[in-house]
Parts: sequence; C-alpha cells; structure tokens
Amino acid sequence: MNLSEQKEVIELLKDDANYYGKIGKQYRSNSDIMTLLKNPLSLGDPQPPNMNFVIGSYFHTAILEPEKLENFKIIDASSRNTKVYKEESEGEMCLLAKEVEKLKVTIETVKNNEACKFLIYNRECDFEQPNIKEIKGTWWKGKADIINHTEGLVIDLKTTSDIGKFKSSAYRYNYDSQAYIYKQLFGYDLVFIAVDKTTNQIGIFECSDEFYASGESKVIQAMEQYKLFYENAEFKPEEYVISDVL
Repeated sequence: MNLSEQKEVIELLKDDANYYGKIGKQYRSNSDIMTLLKNPLSLGDPQPPNMNFVIGSYFHTAILEPEKLENFKIIDASSRNTKVYKEESEGEMCLLAKEVEKLKVTIETVKNNEACKFLIYNRECDFEQPNIKEIKGTWWKGKADIINHTEGLVIDLKTTSDIGKFKSSAYRYNYDSQAYIYKQLFGYDLVFIAVDKTTNQIGIFECSDEFYASGESKVIQAMEQYKLFYENAEFKPEEYVISDVL
C-alpha cells in the first residue's frame, strides 16, 4: 500500500461507521488480541452488549467530543428491569439518568484537573485520530484518543472500578499490547489517564520498557495464532487442542 492509499484509508477511518465496519475489519486491532490468544475461532463474532463499554463510550465522548452526547439515549428509570426502561430502550443497551449524573461528576473531575487539562487540552492536540501501519508483517489499525504533539505523547482515557488495581488489570485487559501497537502506529509513547468510577480518583500511568515488551510478545503470539487458524490452508480447526502441563 502506497502513502496516498494509506492517507485515503485513514481519512475514511475517521468515521466510526467505517472504522468498525467493512473497511476497518480488513485490519487487525488491539481488540483482536484477547480473542486470538484465548479463542481464535471466535474472531469476528458479534460481541454481547456490555454496559461498561457504554459507560466508557459516554465518558470518552464527554471529554473529547461533547457535541456528540446527544447520540446517547438516556432513560429515567430506577433500573433496567423496569417496564419504562424495557419500553424506551427498544432492546438497546442504554444509560440510566442516575448513571449519567454520577458520570458527570467524574467527567468534571477530569476536566478541572490541571495535569489532565495539560495533557488533553493542549492546543497542539488531536482527538480521535486513526492510523494504519504494517507491524510484524500484518496491517493494524488504531484510533488514538488524544495525540499531544507538544509533549510527544499518545494519551488514552480509561475508566476503572478500582484505581488501586489498575497496574495489574492493565496486563489482564491487554493495555500492554495496546501500548505497543499505538507506539508503532503513532510514533509516540503512550500514557494512560485512568479514572476510578467510584471514588473519582485519577491515575496517570506511563509505560515501562517491560510493559511495551509484554505487549510486543502478545502481538507476536496473536499473529502466530491468526496465521495458523486463518492463513494455513492445511490447518483443520476441529483438530486443534490446547496442550499444557499441570
């Protein structure tokens, strides 16, 4: 793919419909890592609704693209088991009004924090910027929350249920492979801004060399699985077994 073609694809991927749709699906992304390492046969399967994803999406949108908040359906109901919710949601996963009120406190905490403002709202920052690049012989995509050109950093926003466990959960949720992939895609080190949804505590986490190395190892393992399951014509998935020693 030449530079002109890359620029054309990147421009198309700025639209979420393309990023998550047919165009974007031609590329591997960090969201594929867990599947390829745990259950390669389920790659591409529709994901079940996840309330944490909806909450995280609202948080990101409020920080980076508040003009798009009107796209979220918010229902004034006591729970998702009520008749009001079931009728108004029409089968969608929607936020409750009380959840939004709680989120607003979290959002304002971030917006009013000087360190966060410096990293997120610097005048040399780009929001929601996609890129594609060939990494380890495979084309990958990623969309950076914030690219801070002044500091030479990619900033990624996360919400967490326990800020004290973020360092350990970062490996479990494959933030290490995300850090490695994004550093390759955008050429900058990655910094995570994590916000505790319960206490509203903010954590700013840089990535160590060991963290990047762990991510690189996962990318290599994931691509070995991808090539075995999807590029090896002689491979029979039904014959695949997990072999280990206890």
